[in-house]
Amino acid sequence: MTNSDHYNKYVDSFFTNPDGLKQYYRDYNHVATGSPVVLCMPGLTRNSKDFADIAAYMADRCRVICVEQRGRGKSEWDQKPERYRPDVYVADMVALLEHLGIKTVIAFGTSLGGMMTMLMATVKPDCVKGAILNDIGPEIDQTGVARIKSYVGKGIPPKTWEEAVRAVKFANRGVYPTFTDTNWEEFTHKLYHIENGTPIIEYDPALSKNFESSKDQTSPDLWPFFDALSMVPIVVLRGALSDILSAETLKEMEERHPDLTPVTVPDKGHVPLMTEPECKKAIDELLKKCS
Repeated sequence: MTNSDHYNKYVDSFFTNPDGLKQYYRDYNHVATGSPVVLCMPGLTRNSKDFADIAAYMADRCRVICVEQRGRGKSEWDQKPERYRPDVYVADMVALLEHLGIKTVIAFGTSLGGMMTMLMATVKPDCVKGAILNDIGPEIDQTGVARIKSYVGKGIPPKTWEEAVRAVKFANRGVYPTFTDTNWEEFTHKLYHIENGTPIIEYDPALSKNFESSKDQTSPDLWPFFDALSMVPIVVLRGALSDILSAETLKEMEERHPDLTPVTVPDKGHVPLMTEPECKKAIDELLKKCS
């Protein structure tokens, strides 16, 4: 598929969520009116930069919206951290689609974004016409949850870029065991930006409080929400080394869903980068089905 510089371009945009906070999204809008819309929703501490490469890849066929949840990236932080939870995020996404006048989307969610996809299909079933779940399912391995809790919102903020890269590599060394120094440098740029020479993490550390205390974030019984996707085609990406989505859960998802394409990515943990060849192939087929 085409992936020229033209499709890497996007418009920086904002909308106001139901609580009056401004949220940021990237809008890759290079296609004709009426083309499919892909709504990309990042993981717990992540932002729109995670989707940059796969968004450009899809942008010759779809309008791609890469949103940043409240408290992440360029979106405003919430002064009430108790609102950092999935049901609130889903309400924000409904507000975004109303703001844009969009009725249906292909929901593309990484980790927390995948949980949101399942919730969206439950509360607004006519909205989701296809889904891509990146390393998340209805049963969540608590080993991975514990790993994430061990570093989110914790530690001493790095003072230099070199310290930031080392911290990112230490926290994710088991996730991307084949990464080179260049890969780690690029990956760190997705998590930090520089202000006055100092690396700044791109999320509100306060979101960890609600993540640690709320069972909603790690509920073991998401099967009814997953079943809400039973009428639409879905792709599930799984890192072969994932400590969040087990091979057994993915198999059960495949057995339970009539139109599910499973993809296991070697040498990746939680989460695949989404640009691996096997991921692109499955995404291509889903976009064809939903066009």
